[in-house]
Amino acid sequence: MKRKLYKKEKKRRSKKRTILTVSLIVIASLLISLSTYAAYLTKKAETAADKAFEVAGDRKGSDKRPEKVEPLNDNVSVLFIGIDDSEKRDQGDSGSRSDALMLATLNNKSKTVKLISIPRDSYVYIDEVGYNDKITHAHAYGGTKAAIETVEDLLEVPVDYYVKMNFNAFIDVVNALGGIEAEVPYKLTEKDENDQRTVNLQPGLQELDGREALALARTRKYDNDIERGKRQQMILSAVVKKASSASSFTKYGEVIDAVGDNMKTDMTFDEMKSFFEYIKGGVPQIDTLTLEGYDDMSTGTYYWKLEEESLEETRDILKSHLGLQPETSNISDNNSEQIKDYASDDDQS
Repeated sequence: MKRKLYKKEKKRRSKKRTILTVSLIVIASLLISLSTYAAYLTKKAETAADKAFEVAGDRKGSDKRPEKVEPLNDNVSVLFIGIDDSEKRDQGDSGSRSDALMLATLNNKSKTVKLISIPRDSYVYIDEVGYNDKITHAHAYGGTKAAIETVEDLLEVPVDYYVKMNFNAFIDVVNALGGIEAEVPYKLTEKDENDQRTVNLQPGLQELDGREALALARTRKYDNDIERGKRQQMILSAVVKKASSASSFTKYGEVIDAVGDNMKTDMTFDEMKSFFEYIKGGVPQIDTLTLEGYDDMSTGTYYWKLEEESLEETRDILKSHLGLQPETSNISDNNSEQIKDYASDDDQS
């Protein structure tokens, strides 16, 4: 009897050891696979970053900085430039107008972001040509360098880095992430990236693919440039939210492929990696700012004339966030909207 019990217990222990061994092998295999995939992504991203690297003309940095910044230790700013350089437009990269201009300032201590969208028809001084015009024309006049310097002159803060992306890259990135969640404010019938009226959306919170997200970001006929800027900020925040989610890890390879030849930046790969500090704890707090102004047709051409008081307040906020001056102004309800909801799945503003 004792011999039978001994054999039974031995068999049970042997089975447990087998299960444990198999489990350890599976876990080890998964860890090795993840490590291998991470190494593959890192190499892939480094190659893509090297390919995308491009200094803006003869620009060696911002004149508003005494020395070069380090994203890992300093507060920095990044200008996002969206352009339409499609074959249909036939303007090429350097001759295209900027369809979207958004400046993000990142505070290293608080790991917060302030994001301002500059209306494309804003009437500003463009040093490249020596007169005032719509800010969207700056890129067409002098490429990336002129666009950067015009934004610096307008907001009186340094632009430390730029990221320029065309519409194809935007669509492919959103699709590679499996779409994004965004609030569509109204029924929308809009042209796609090929200027074909194929995008039809109903109002409400919903999943959008790349072409739908682009149409929502670009449309101008349903409201105005200010609301358009807010939509672009919302969509960019939704992309950041989706990209920083754990479920997107396996999609990073496709995202890198999506960027491909359609992005240019003056950030090195090591500098790009520094920005991951901002999403280690989840999506950072993003405060959106608006440049108030009014419609002007006094010359026969439409311009968005900026209100000086609002512009000065915005300058102070950005300078303070970058640590270029002491905190002198709180974000006013009229000049900004916090989008903390993108850091949580439960709230939606």
